Amino acid sequence: MTKIKFGTDGWRAIIAKDFTVDNLIRVSEACALWMKKKFKSPSVVIGHDCRFAGELFAETVAKVMILHDIRVFLARDFVSTPMLSLGTVRHKADIGIIITASHNPASYNGFKLKGAYGGPLLPEKVQEIEDLIKDRPQSDTDLLFIDELIQSEKITLTDLEEMYCKHVEEHFDLDAIRKSGLTFAYDAMYGAGQNVIRRLFPDIRLLHCENNPSFNGQAPEPIDKNLREFSNLIKSSGAIDCGLATDGDADRIGLYDKQGNFVDSHHLILLLIKYLFEQKKMNGKVVTAFSVTPRVKLMCDHFGLPSEVVKIGFKYVAAVMLKEDVLLGGEESGGIAIKGHIPERDGIWIGLTIWEYMAKSGKSLNELIQEVYRITGAFSFERSDLHLKEETKNRIVDNCKNAKYSSFGKYKIQNTEKIDGYKFFFSATEWLMIRASGTEPVLRNYAEAESREKAFDILNAAEKTLLNAN
Repeated sequence: MTKIKFGTDGWRAIIAKDFTVDNLIRVSEACALWMKKKFKSPSVVIGHDCRFAGELFAETVAKVMILHDIRVFLARDFVSTPMLSLGTVRHKADIGIIITASHNPASYNGFKLKGAYGGPLLPEKVQEIEDLIKDRPQSDTDLLFIDELIQSEKITLTDLEEMYCKHVEEHFDLDAIRKSGLTFAYDAMYGAGQNVIRRLFPDIRLLHCENNPSFNGQAPEPIDKNLREFSNLIKSSGAIDCGLATDGDADRIGLYDKQGNFVDSHHLILLLIKYLFEQKKMNGKVVTAFSVTPRVKLMCDHFGLPSEVVKIGFKYVAAVMLKEDVLLGGEESGGIAIKGHIPERDGIWIGLTIWEYMAKSGKSLNELIQEVYRITGAFSFERSDLHLKEETKNRIVDNCKNAKYSSFGKYKIQNTEKIDGYKFFFSATEWLMIRASGTEPVLRNYAEAESREKAFDILNAAEKTLLNAN
């Protein structure tokens, strides 16, 4: 059978091709064997998001765990990844498992592992589980029936949505947000955040908050090109002060200002640092992935906060959060975690933090961004994904590795950083980063400059150089 490998954030595969019940049983058996080695009386929280056959796959995992005498807490209905992670902490379970492919297209599903602390299971632990995956499934789950397992109390149903909403109410000044006079909108991208926002803000303007496992043909990744309908809604309304979007499992954020302009994660991270330090009087290290703007260090130096850059993948951010006092951990791709919650990306939590900042400051999102620019300088970040044949992608990566590029068009490389991928600096404030996706046949290009036009110019120059040389 297929060799199963865990990528940057769990195992993902195309449904019915490699993501099958048999392969899922193999992965679940490896988890069960690992848990029985590590824990005396192991327990697990299991859930699924809004994707096709999520309930079937989650129940399959639960059955395998029962066959190995592991206590199971099974989520009612679909849940977000942060809800599952919080539930793992609250139930004092040894691990959490959520069936999700996050922001990937609808043809994919996946399997994410969470630690008892409510964040990504650390890479060395994931590797130990991967090493236990057998070539063929050993369990016959057809002999078990979920209703009977629930009635016999071998499986405990848990309402993670209720648990999460209460957690939000305890940690946010929701009255300040609701009574601020500000108007907000939310695009769930047909994902797992839809019920939570509907419960917390019954009168909010909602988009794509229905059951649609195909995501209407659009990958549920909250980036600007995937959110044009939401952007146009905000622009045409003229009365929406801020729009929040989250991905398929609601751990990533996309945000829009009143003019319908996308506010990327780099700006959000800088806004959050300023709010948490200045207004909430919080301290700690700021940990960001390699693809995040270097201006984070400028902000941290301004406030006297320590900072660290790690490899791409939130598990690397979470690893620091578990060992040190971390104020914020964040990625370019919309995954951000802050102190006072779990060490986990959470799109809704971050969106509410920004809304609370706006409500309590009495300032618009753009006014708050201008305050950031007074410290860091104005900048623009853009990204393009090149869908290439595997051999072309690998050839470009080899060229980067072997320092074959000295410039991209008129942009001459001054120095290069290689923490994870290749970041080519043309000046202190202009750079291009090239990195191959760990889960898709995609080469990701990132650029930062002092204007949007220049960032796109860097991306265009890079694309011409990379493809013409191959």
